[in-house]
Amino acid sequence: GHCRHCHRQQEQEQSSGSGSGPDSGSGSARPQPLEPSLLRFLVCPLSKRPLSRYEESTNELINEELGIAYPIIDGIPNMVPEAARRTHTKAPAEGSEQP
Repeated sequence: GHCRHCHRQQEQEQSSGSGSGPDSGSGSARPQPLEPSLLRFLVCPLSKRPLSRYEESTNELINEELGIAYPIIDGIPNMVPEAARRTHTKAPAEGSEQP
């Protein structure tokens, strides 16, 4: 009397419980990175030119030309000059900073 009917029914319930795939509930769990498609439309307010790259590790938009980085808060770039961080920490080339 090996009745395996109950066991088989449980397996079916477990496998059919995954709704619309892994992408159904993502988005609210962790801070949103920048949408890559937005990068084409974003222009630096200072240089009036497109921002060159998005740095994922620091979650910032980098303007290589001016050497500044704009922070991204909750997936929204905070593109005001006051919020920008200088990325070039090198001293001026004239050597005026040397003792």
